[in-house]
Amino acid sequence: MARRTTLSAALLLAAVATVGMNPTSAQASPPGTKDVTAVLFEWKYASVAKECTSTLGPAGYGYVQVSPPAEHIQGAQWWTSYQPVSYKIAGRLGDRTAFQNMVSTCHAAGVKVVVDTVINHMSAGSGTGTGTGGSSYTKYNYPGLYSSYDFDDCTSQISNYADRWNVQHCELVGLADLDTGESYVRGAIAGYMNDLLTLGVDGFRIDAAKHIDTADLANIKSRLTNPSAYWKQEVIYGAGEAVQPTEYTGNGDVQEFRYAYDLKRVFNNENLAYLKNYGEAWGYLNSSVAGVFVDNHDTERNGSTLTYKDGATYTLANVFMLAWPYGAPDVNSGYEWSDADAGPPNGGTVNACWQDGWKCQHKWPEIMRMVAFRNATRGQAVTNWWDNGGDAIAFGRGSKGYVAINHESGSLSRTYQTSLPAGTYCNVQNNTTVTVNSSGQFTATLGAHTALAIYAGKSSC
Repeated sequence: MARRTTLSAALLLAAVATVGMNPTSAQASPPGTKDVTAVLFEWKYASVAKECTSTLGPAGYGYVQVSPPAEHIQGAQWWTSYQPVSYKIAGRLGDRTAFQNMVSTCHAAGVKVVVDTVINHMSAGSGTGTGTGGSSYTKYNYPGLYSSYDFDDCTSQISNYADRWNVQHCELVGLADLDTGESYVRGAIAGYMNDLLTLGVDGFRIDAAKHIDTADLANIKSRLTNPSAYWKQEVIYGAGEAVQPTEYTGNGDVQEFRYAYDLKRVFNNENLAYLKNYGEAWGYLNSSVAGVFVDNHDTERNGSTLTYKDGATYTLANVFMLAWPYGAPDVNSGYEWSDADAGPPNGGTVNACWQDGWKCQHKWPEIMRMVAFRNATRGQAVTNWWDNGGDAIAFGRGSKGYVAINHESGSLSRTYQTSLPAGTYCNVQNNTTVTVNSSGQFTATLGAHTALAIYAGKSSC
């Protein structure tokens, strides 16, 4: 097997594919009234099922995203999950039965399932190997699925992101690049995705979408038994690059990486006051086709975004994302790591959150309670914006909610103007009550690096 030192960078890039949805489609952003996805990275499917019942459903998460359900190369590192060797559900995270049970259990809890789907490539490395499900393979030869004829002729690594052909026909960090222009390959990929649809899957995150021509993806999508299934494509924006995220919005949502990059810069080095017009005004994709996040499994490892290691700053960035009406948010939930290659604790089994290294960011109270805030304020514009010119901001969501964020080094006491009806509300950030008077005002003190969030329908804590 090729060592991760070469695979890591490639997989980070590959993971950044595109997610789109036709701007005229009624299904822009995940369909339904709940658009927050908990991304349970490298969780075993049995553990995901339990979490849907105990936490995700009750908290109001609309979706859970699971790691790739395909047989892959052996190895303890997390990135082995992104090197498929067959389309059997036989990876370290669970077999077909466990996957089917997870989908059914999550659905029963009111949570839809998005699958991280690796269809740009197969494995890297050299020599003969045996996959996690017992399949024998060599690079470019996956018996019963693909032979050397099904891969692109360019067998060297991608070297020039200004060259469209190079990006979409050569190999991402040495991974065997499928010729998605071929009808057979398109049919095989659609067959895999259709199999997942028969198991009840609601949508797909298309890994490394940038490395697949958008027309090839459109053809594959047209072959699905449910062509309107939700798509979220990983297409990382790069200034001056030949392949751009906007090309993919006809297929589904596209992940807006600039959103996460800029949040890190603003929260660490600039003023939160700058976020007053965050979104399209910053040059981003249209909100209706954008998938957003504070971090994901790639960016938390390559340093391009905030991560759980940033503590309160990371928490506040997630609070802002969930309160702000732009895009469809993913909440990344992974595990502690010092070695960026390290695979999941206990092989992916989560016995309990905050044990064995599992960070469970989706369950951090300050983050989790903002999911209900987002659901309650859906469709409401930003109102009553206030900032101090620095790192303290506050804004309403029409008559449905109000949030204040103090990222200053000291506490902040002031009176806020809202559009909320008079009454008592629960500040879901710390379970204290807030009283709004007949003029829509309330007075509160926020400690350094804390937030306040209240919304209609939540009067008691």
